[in-house]
Amino acid sequence: MRADRPLRILQTSTSDVAGGAEKVAANLFQTYRSLGHESWLAVGLRRSQADDVFVVPNDASRSWWTRMCTGAGETLEHFGSNRVTRRVRHALTYEVGQRARWQAYRQGLEDFDFPATSGLLELTPGTPDVLHCHNLHGGYFDLSALPALSRQVPVVLTLHDAWLLSGHCAHSLGCDRWKSGCGQCPDLAIPPAIQRDATAENWRRKQAIYAGSRLYVATPARWLMDLVKQSMLAPAIVEAKVIPYGVDLTVFRPGDRLAARAALGLPSDAHVVLFAANGIKQNVWKDYETMKASVAKVASGQAGRRTIFVALGEDAPAERCGDALIQFAPYQPDQTVVARYYQAADVYVHAARAETFPNAILEALACGLPVVATAVGGIPEQVTEHTGVLVPAADAVAMASAIERILSDDTWRRCLGASASRDAAQRFDVRREAADYLRWYRAILQN
Repeated sequence: MRADRPLRILQTSTSDVAGGAEKVAANLFQTYRSLGHESWLAVGLRRSQADDVFVVPNDASRSWWTRMCTGAGETLEHFGSNRVTRRVRHALTYEVGQRARWQAYRQGLEDFDFPATSGLLELTPGTPDVLHCHNLHGGYFDLSALPALSRQVPVVLTLHDAWLLSGHCAHSLGCDRWKSGCGQCPDLAIPPAIQRDATAENWRRKQAIYAGSRLYVATPARWLMDLVKQSMLAPAIVEAKVIPYGVDLTVFRPGDRLAARAALGLPSDAHVVLFAANGIKQNVWKDYETMKASVAKVASGQAGRRTIFVALGEDAPAERCGDALIQFAPYQPDQTVVARYYQAADVYVHAARAETFPNAILEALACGLPVVATAVGGIPEQVTEHTGVLVPAADAVAMASAIERILSDDTWRRCLGASASRDAAQRFDVRREAADYLRWYRAILQN
């Protein structure tokens, strides 16, 4: 293979437009295209009209009986959507049309019933050089297809959480049973939630799948790679690399704070504290209560100056928390608007119970915004003493103290912000991320 020929890269992802792992895959998809490679993105849910993005056709690949029952359920929509019609449609689609799958779900077995996965490589015009898989627990990918796929083309897995290592959960929140086989799960409600405790069986199914696979595994953080090496996935790995995420530095960059505030309708004379995540209040991984308590403490100590806490990613009315005003802003698909929120803020706050390598922190750093975050998951690999402050999880007092220190010292805040943007330019550029993967793809193909 010529070292300089364009590569043919097929990626899989839950969706083409969303946050977190979906954004990582979409950014790589676009960057590969801009560099002249043939790049495709196969998704469970398509939200854009971008070229070379297609839905994995699982529904069309199901049995005639399932398609007939699903079609009958969809016909009910012509009679309106109410509780009764929704219940009947669900019964037709699953309890009648896919009874075995429904029973497995009720027993707590993870759902691998996505029949189009085995033909994934046939969906592109010509066989891709590499299949690069992102989150595989989004309801579109049959994990048991990995052995066959990995025999046809090199399969790269980028882990965005620890689901591939466990009997059901994306983050174990301190439980170590995933190391030895799960079972007796302490919390079945942790996403992706299951109905009954079949975690030991789920763990064994994954172990058997990996035993027949040859996989190239990447993680964005050394923290997650350390977990991989202790897991049942480790024997299947041909090669592993830590490749941090990157963001588009042409969009996420320092900007005029006053102009950004004017564009967003934020007061020029207030302290603005920002947090960004989808579904902030109900997100099980985020710790909204700790953030809210810390901002209230900060506001009570800022005599004569307003403190506004902007929560980006939640469509809700504003609320008062002590002397602080919490303003919610809905999810913004336009990344230039998202960047404007970072550019308008004084400090970015990220309280989380569990995290892998949050894009929001990288975007904040790239915009020259100091970060105060909990020291969980891969966050300590993102935030240094020169770009922000790390605090213990669920410690509102420590978080408030860190925010107050940054807000009260203009010189230090500017110094942190300047260091943040420099560090992001060196470590977290999406072009660097794409180049790392492209070099790896070529090395894999040459070997």
